[in-house]
Amino acid sequence: MSSVPSELRYTKEHEWVQELSATRFRIGITDFAQSALGDIVYIQLPKVGSDVAADKVCGEVESTKSVSEIYAPITGKIVLINEKLEANPEVINSDPYGGGWIAEIEISTQTLQDQLLSAQDYQNLTA
Repeated sequence: MSSVPSELRYTKEHEWVQELSATRFRIGITDFAQSALGDIVYIQLPKVGSDVAADKVCGEVESTKSVSEIYAPITGKIVLINEKLEANPEVINSDPYGGGWIAEIEISTQTLQDQLLSAQDYQNLTA
């Protein structure tokens, strides 16, 4: 069974969102997603300064099994990326909720999109 931290929010496309402040959020892919992908060998990170829209592609993860798109879970601007993943994308496999985070997004309004799932809802989706 994959890990689903209760303090995070989730998408149906298997991304997670962590609130860092009222307008800043860290994102990544879930333990379920990295497990399904297998050994991750490459990641295309979003560009710092780029605008991203919820449910739109903002990057890509390549594994030994397949290539999968990363969808922005919220709308905003990319303000920071996890540059360590460029040299060591496999960190996503070993620590998807910690060292394997992908980017930080700054939002312009102080409300998260309602389509984000709770940990329980995400567990129900992946059960």
